[in-house]
Order: sequence, then C-alpha cells, then structure tokens
Amino acid sequence: MAEEVKNENVETKAEGAPADATPAAKDIPPQTATTDSELPKTPDLNVNDLNSVRSIIDIATTRGAFKANELEAVGKTYNKLTAFLDHVTKQQEPKGENNG
Repeated sequence: MAEEVKNENVETKAEGAPADATPAAKDIPPQTATTDSELPKTPDLNVNDLNSVRSIIDIATTRGAFKANELEAVGKTYNKLTAFLDHVTKQQEPKGENNG
C-alpha cells in the first residue's frame, strides 16, 4: 500500500510539471565526495600518447575501419594532430640544444 501511494505521488509530480522541466534540486540525490586519491592531480596525457593516437588512426584507416563518408573527418583530424605534434616537436628541440 505504501508503494502505491509513493508511485501516485511521483506520477502527480510528473503530471503537474511542464514538459521541459527538470527535477527539483531536492529530488536529486547529492553526489558522493571523492577523495584526492581518486582524482588525478595532473592530466595524464602527453605527446607520446598523441603520437600513439596518430598511429592508431593511421592503422585503422589502412585496415578499413572507417566508412568512406567518415574519411574526410578522420583525415582532417589526423592532419591537425600531425601539425600540432610537429609544432610541439619543433618547440622542444631548441630547448634541448641550449641545455647541452
């Protein structure tokens, strides 16, 4: 019986609310707090990871993983990634030469 009353209350709330309304803040359960050990303190993505992504795109394209209508977007992304990696590599080279 208690479940029926509960269900009726939920339905009544939904019927009275506008179609585009979102649930009230009191209806949303609070998120649990995360500890520092669960969240990374710094991004764990580096130039080597981006080089791996570039290789993955190249291999996937060679093996036919993308449809013809997807190749333009894949190619543009690959070219942007390559240009970015080339730029980063050129920026890092003078730093290494000045220190040595």
